[in-house]
Amino acid sequence: MTEVAGTYQNGVLKLDREYISKDPVKVIVTFLEEPAEDELAEKRLSLADFSLLKGREILKNYSGSISDAVIEERRSSL
Repeated sequence: MTEVAGTYQNGVLKLDREYISKDPVKVIVTFLEEPAEDELAEKRLSLADFSLLKGREILKNYSGSISDAVIEERRSSL
């Protein structure tokens, strides 16, 4: 087992030194510092994120069928 330190930022892991291996190697990443509380709060969902009233407000002027719109969107992505 070999230990190599590094830095993780925005989804990218940068090792402090090069580690060469011709075969895939399993790794374990341990975060030594906890993220700040305000960073965690930004990513958490609340009940207000699932409000039916918000959805009704957005769709109040929509006169078509939501089911038809979903089917059409899925067909166009094929």
